[in-house]
Amino acid sequence: MSDLGVPRILLWVLAIAALVALYLLDPETSRVFLPCPFHWLTGLECPGCGSQRAMHDLLHGRVGEAFEHNAALVVAIPVLGLQWGASRLHPDKRPWSADNRVVIGWAVGLVGWGVLRNLLP
Repeated sequence: MSDLGVPRILLWVLAIAALVALYLLDPETSRVFLPCPFHWLTGLECPGCGSQRAMHDLLHGRVGEAFEHNAALVVAIPVLGLQWGASRLHPDKRPWSADNRVVIGWAVGLVGWGVLRNLLP
C-alpha cells in the first residue's frame, strides 16, 4: 500500500466512526457532542446549527425531523451527491467543486440560509 492511500483510508475510517457515533448517540441528550460556539456566543443559529441532530435523524430514517433541525443539510446531501456523481460521469472535465461559480453559489446559499433561519419565527 502506498503512503498516499493511508490518509484516504484514515478519512474513511473516521467518517464511518463518526456516523456510527451519530447513529448510536443522540446529540440532543448526549454530552459527547460539542455545542455550536457561534450559537453559544451570539444566541443566533449558524447555517450548521442542528446538523448533528439532523444527521442522527437521517440515520434513523426520520427525514421530517431532520428537515426541522437543519433543512439546508437535508437538501445539501443529495445535491452534493449529484454534484459528485456528475463529476464522475465526465472525469475528463473539470469537476464542479473546482468551479468558482459553484463554490460561490454554495457559500451564498449557506450564508443566506444562516440569515433566513434567524429571521423566520
